[in-house]
Amino acid sequence: MAAVAPNPLFGENPFKLGLFSVNADGGLALTTVPERWRARWDDIVHISRLADDAGIEFILPIARWQGFGGQTDARGSSYETLTHGAALAALTKRIAIFSTVHAPLVHPVFAAKALATIDHVSHGRAGLNIVCGWNQPEFDMFGTAQADDRYAQGYEWYQILTRIFAGGEPFDFTGEYYDLKGVVGAPSTIQQPRPVTMSAAFSPPGREFAVKTSDFLFTTFAEIESGAAHIADIRRRGQQAGRDLGVFTTTHVVCRESQQEAEDYYQRYAVDLADHGAVDRHMAMKKEFANSHDPHVFDQYRQRFAGGVGTYPLVGTPRHIVDEMVKMHAIGFAGTTLSFVNFSDELPYFIDRVLPLMASAGLRRPRP
Repeated sequence: MAAVAPNPLFGENPFKLGLFSVNADGGLALTTVPERWRARWDDIVHISRLADDAGIEFILPIARWQGFGGQTDARGSSYETLTHGAALAALTKRIAIFSTVHAPLVHPVFAAKALATIDHVSHGRAGLNIVCGWNQPEFDMFGTAQADDRYAQGYEWYQILTRIFAGGEPFDFTGEYYDLKGVVGAPSTIQQPRPVTMSAAFSPPGREFAVKTSDFLFTTFAEIESGAAHIADIRRRGQQAGRDLGVFTTTHVVCRESQQEAEDYYQRYAVDLADHGAVDRHMAMKKEFANSHDPHVFDQYRQRFAGGVGTYPLVGTPRHIVDEMVKMHAIGFAGTTLSFVNFSDELPYFIDRVLPLMASAGLRRPRP
């Protein structure tokens, strides 16, 4: 077999970029504007190839099984992420293709086979984003209750998965959540000992899970400066386990020629024409089932939940957005995901205007 390039998540750019939620109706925005993202397959392929050609490092889909109601039933239409990953792996050349997997809903023997398939189709570009659960109504669709200790269940799932990837003789596994006999799985993945792996966590148990399982952790923050404390905590946990864990954050982007134009559009889609029913339901569910944000974010930053489900807003001119990312990099973030109201309309401008400025700022290597 020819030599395989390292996964783009381990590439040379100091500040990595990924597209988040292109597989779901609305992307991350909870808005009623007519131009909102509809996640049509041909548009997803076009955007993925555009990002691939631009050197953006990865595509990260969101795993959703039902929408959040409101006028648009935001996320009510989405593509399943393992199938989505296999298809995009065949249609792209360099970009890492992640699959977001609900560990309690997707059996680890099946997940191992699916991820190995994507890794071979992509020649070593597959990625795994492990989700241990939070959205109980989605679990109800499967007739499944969330475990009392969802991270303990997730760790058993991970142990089975990685043991399959290791190859060798059939094995039995007996744990609190899984009792398996004669487990095998071939072929193994091209990436060894497993595909590049990430998980999103804000709570201490979630971060401990990431330390044991992942190469990268995604976390949110209210203000950039407060992100430094999160990074310090994550790195301390990693050092105690003898691991160097990279930290990503996640953002929603409005990039325009003038600051006022960007802020006006942000007001339009995330306040004036927000899908308020979907925002209310999403925030209520996050408060009840997930520990994913600083508590004051729910009260002070409702616009951020309409704009990008509580992620950090990058709103302004190309220069302003790069200045914000310089600050993120300075406190230790390895990169960020990006979402837009409409990827087709907005990503080309971001590539043309923001990426060169990132290179000038030392965040990206100049591209030929």
